[in-house]
Amino acid sequence: MGEILRNYDVLGAFWMTIYLTFFSAIGALVLGTVLAIMRVSPIAVLRNVGAFYVNTVRNTPLTLILVFLSLGVWTILAIDVTSAESQTYITDTAIRYAIIGLAVYHAAFVCEALRSGVNTVPLGQAEAARAIGLTFIQSLTQVIMPQAFRGAIAPLGSVLIALTKNTTVASVISVSEASGLMKEVMENETASIGVFLIFAAGFVILTLPTGMLFTWMSQRLAVKR
Repeated sequence: MGEILRNYDVLGAFWMTIYLTFFSAIGALVLGTVLAIMRVSPIAVLRNVGAFYVNTVRNTPLTLILVFLSLGVWTILAIDVTSAESQTYITDTAIRYAIIGLAVYHAAFVCEALRSGVNTVPLGQAEAARAIGLTFIQSLTQVIMPQAFRGAIAPLGSVLIALTKNTTVASVISVSEASGLMKEVMENETASIGVFLIFAAGFVILTLPTGMLFTWMSQRLAVKR
């Protein structure tokens, strides 16, 4: 086990996992919030577009989305997200497409988590907001969504933990995160229980505090009714 830690950049691989998780989570939260607003909008077209996105993306394998971005968008359509003159062009492009794919995929789950939070807000509060003259957007941003976020903390924590573990799929487009390094170690060294324990422990260290934090936040910030 000690030889593996000396010969391979295990910490660097887990740092890449954290990097992918952090930026993908931001993208998923922004896109998921927009989708949640569309899903509860009084405009039927927006509700249908939001529902189509969620039902399509969450039922599509994440691997397929990443391969589509890498082979379809990057290779065939030649859409670059990094300067082609960069010395790390291939590596940076793979990482950015991995972040985009992870964000696009998990935004569907963030949307549903927030929509469940919206359902915890009593209907009377939305009616009261309209009664005092607030527009739909004002009611949403000042009354409904703040309570929806507080009501959705626990499911959002579950989405973040799933996102952390799903970063392992990024290795299919050659992003050198933890699972990619584990495959490299197993190819170069004799597969052993120690290899699995190292990488399993790494993911437990990343996800366990996240679960505990979100559980604590959900208890402290829950709206008392």
